[in-house]
Amino acid sequence: MFDKILIANRGEIALRVIRAAREMGIRTVAVHSTADTDAMHVRMADESVCIGPPPSTDSYLSIPAIIAACEITGAQAIHPGYGFLSENAKFVQIVEDHDLTFIGPSAEHIRMMGDKITAKETAKALGIPVVPGSDGGVPDYETARTVAAEMGYPVIIKATAGGGGRGMKVAKTEAELKHAFSTARSESKAAFGNDEVYMEKYLQTPRHIEVQVFGDGKGGGVHLGERDCSLQRRHQKVFEEAPGPSISPEERAEIGGICARAIAEMGYSGAGTIEFLYENGEFYFIEMNTRLQVEHPVTEAIFGVDLVREQIRVAEGLPLSFTQDDLEVQGHAIEIRINAEKLPNFAPCPGKITQYHVPGGLGVRMDSALYDGYTIPPYYDSLIGKLIVHGRDRPEALSRLGRALGELIVDGVETTVPLFHALLQDPDIIAGDYNIHWLERWLEKNMG
Repeated sequence: MFDKILIANRGEIALRVIRAAREMGIRTVAVHSTADTDAMHVRMADESVCIGPPPSTDSYLSIPAIIAACEITGAQAIHPGYGFLSENAKFVQIVEDHDLTFIGPSAEHIRMMGDKITAKETAKALGIPVVPGSDGGVPDYETARTVAAEMGYPVIIKATAGGGGRGMKVAKTEAELKHAFSTARSESKAAFGNDEVYMEKYLQTPRHIEVQVFGDGKGGGVHLGERDCSLQRRHQKVFEEAPGPSISPEERAEIGGICARAIAEMGYSGAGTIEFLYENGEFYFIEMNTRLQVEHPVTEAIFGVDLVREQIRVAEGLPLSFTQDDLEVQGHAIEIRINAEKLPNFAPCPGKITQYHVPGGLGVRMDSALYDGYTIPPYYDSLIGKLIVHGRDRPEALSRLGRALGELIVDGVETTVPLFHALLQDPDIIAGDYNIHWLERWLEKNMG
């Protein structure tokens, strides 16, 4: 058993890990930049180490500083949270080379799923349904033209090393292809230092469905249902729910079983999420995230499990504390991501919190690192909190979300809370009738 773990992250996810570790009797080490000296995760951890100046490249992304913090404090393992170094295979290898434990999958699996083309080929070999597309990278425009003609328009061009919507362009016709192809390559080069792109059939009105999986690293694996993350702005999720309102129990069992068998065959260790586009009753693999997801609390709510605790257990070499037969969906959960941003343009809005009040009551959870008087620094992601509600069914969860939003107070900075008040009045949201393009169109109509 671990005596002490270091959390290589900040904000609400660092607090999330600290809480799970404390319940397990494990001491924690927080790392922080000089901008986060007064952050809540620093206050709550048993120990803290300053690892550099505000820029993340000099602190939270500094591998030598994080390894040094482990050596100074005697931490035996590192939990990466999400973002930063959580899917950096080089970091995992260095952690292991220093006789430390990385609380997550192997460097091999992170590397395998970090490259979009390799991930797609791996998924296909494991029996996971994939989107029709190019066989590997597309080297030039003429090849792109041939591939597009074979699969039919519209097509989407994506960076092989991409993420967050960068290096991603849609061409609805051949006339649009040349510009889209060159733009995707140049964006990919600028963002990732790699201009290789691939192509896929562009689905018109899909939903974004992701399946939570967990492997024990010894050939065993389970799935914990799916989440619908279709409400997105610029490829960034803002509203997630579980189970998906468009997915039947039969579909859940089928796609979940495929995913669980795949990670078992891989020998995968820890938490992972296999993401799909879903349209007309068909699932199409898009990527696998080899880490804990921001939206993991909705899965925890409907299954009554602590996914961070399971991550730590598996990293210690212990078996999962549940089997597939133990996992039954209980009710419905929704999470909204609250950002310190000024509407309608979503401009970052750092600053001092003058008043903060967390909603409460049955089925309400708030994951946040805010407190009265805290100053949100301008250097990091603008996510300041996640409000999660759980009800016996979707209507109750929606009603509970509206009530909890009415109790939430975040004064001193602009936030995206008004967006959710408005969304909860929309008939499509109430009915669960939306897709990955819905929110962009709604914003253009209501906040454009």
